[in-house]
Amino acid sequence: MSAVKSAEANVLETQMAELGTNARAAAHVLAVTPAAQKRRAIEAAADALEAARESIITANDKDMAEARAANLNAAMLDRLALDGARVDGMITGLREVAALDDPVGRILDERTRPNGLRIQRVAVPVGVIGIIYESRPNVTADAGALCVMSGNAAILRCGSESFNSSHAIAACLRRGLQAAGLPEDCIQIIPTTDRAAVGILLAMDNDVDIIVPRGGRSLIERVKEDSRIPVMAHLDGICHVYVHAKADPDTARDVAFNAKMRRTGICGAAETLLIDRQALTILPDILAPLFAADCEVRGDAEAAALDSRIVPATEVDWDTEYLDAIISVRVVDGLDQAIQHINLHGSQHTDAILTQDDATAERFLGEVDSAIVVLNASTQYADGGEFGMGAEIGISNGKLHARGPVGVEQLTTYKYKVFGTGQVRP
Repeated sequence: MSAVKSAEANVLETQMAELGTNARAAAHVLAVTPAAQKRRAIEAAADALEAARESIITANDKDMAEARAANLNAAMLDRLALDGARVDGMITGLREVAALDDPVGRILDERTRPNGLRIQRVAVPVGVIGIIYESRPNVTADAGALCVMSGNAAILRCGSESFNSSHAIAACLRRGLQAAGLPEDCIQIIPTTDRAAVGILLAMDNDVDIIVPRGGRSLIERVKEDSRIPVMAHLDGICHVYVHAKADPDTARDVAFNAKMRRTGICGAAETLLIDRQALTILPDILAPLFAADCEVRGDAEAAALDSRIVPATEVDWDTEYLDAIISVRVVDGLDQAIQHINLHGSQHTDAILTQDDATAERFLGEVDSAIVVLNASTQYADGGEFGMGAEIGISNGKLHARGPVGVEQLTTYKYKVFGTGQVRP
């Protein structure tokens, strides 16, 4: 390493260490901050976003221009883009988070032992949360608000493609904290695009309690491989829609279209349509609006034989998150084969069944091993805001600590409080 590079590395390590120290100090303050003060901070941040609307969109325009010059794909551009409606969505999300019940201090369990000891299990903040995300600048607002409301300090690491937008949004969050009399360092954003900062963050186990990565497979795999800190992963959304033999045809057509095409670049977008052989007669009606919207359809041999516009699928298609106007179609012999396919090829994210048969629905919802299972509705409802959480940091595919949308409750852990009157253990 040259002397210049060595000096730069030392500066970055010093910067990151300072972020960690500041975050830990801020977390101690925030952990005991009353709910009303946390709400004031988030509401003030929403006001700051409103006031900075034009400058945020201007910053995003710069990011978008650079992203187009770098030939980012359509899905990434869609995730990156901010307009008035999306800024409105961030503001609304902040206010919804501020209106949530305080998750800190909830008594999760309480019991009195025969010896008179009273034991409580009480929700407490995790501490310092490192959040690494790509493309989506709105994650800055969502993550910041959720961390504040759950009593956690946040160190944010946005992707280089959203650097200007994310920093403009983070500045509003910090103004909200200041207005409420809380340390601005409750929310910090790493001030560089240098990828080495991610490696340093993943090793800061003395100051950071959990890492939440949100992005593509390469990011998630790197974080899981390199982190010395526990990881709450948000991985692929290989989501399925299964059209059962007793599906309502109109529901099947409308839900399948929305699940794929409402926004193709989000993790809740359907990537595979499973059609029951006994429902094949309605497949042309299901595919018609997809073809009309220029969605590419890739199908197994039986599906491809029904329409010359269907491109033959390969085995790779069943394991692919397209994040684009592409959907794969497979014909299955009933519920058992549908469940088997989903549990084999899915990513344990979100999967839906369309059926009017209660027994079939109950089996699907019970046996599909995914964080979110849906009956007769679009997979695109896989969203913390739609779940009434105000916002989310991401959808956790894992099974430990949190699963599904990660909101304020999922960003707490717990401690035991034991109340005695002088008991000694015999």
